[in-house]
Amino acid sequence: MLDLKDKKLLILLQNDSKKTTKQLANELDLSVTAVFERIKKLEKQQIIKKYVALLNHEKIQKNFIVLCHVKLVQHKKEYISQFEKEITQFPEVLECFHVSGDYDYILKICVRDIQEYRDFMVSKLTNLEHIASTQSSFMIKEVKNSTVIEP
Repeated sequence: MLDLKDKKLLILLQNDSKKTTKQLANELDLSVTAVFERIKKLEKQQIIKKYVALLNHEKIQKNFIVLCHVKLVQHKKEYISQFEKEITQFPEVLECFHVSGDYDYILKICVRDIQEYRDFMVSKLTNLEHIASTQSSFMIKEVKNSTVIEP
């Protein structure tokens, strides 16, 4: 079970995982060794899965964000498995969610511009089998984007 220090540590790490153990220890009022051991425990328990660098989409010219709803022809297990296996191979797809409702999947796609999205749709997405339809929504403005989960 997570105690209050673990929860605060997780929030601190999610906001800046490059903080030193000493900096974290100061903020948590713990020893460096205690913080190190807590981090190792959280990693071992896979509460902390991995550490990543979040990129500025604009600086790398990949700030055209699309939410694409995908409907499969049928909900056959083999269609679902095949789609999920194939969609994970596309680097343009940042996230893929199997959802309830009118569509089966929602994809978060990150590309340079509308032309690159069109190329993705024509050469990759529409070449997948068992897709009945798609509907795309383009991001106008990013209102909130957070990777921090309150434990």
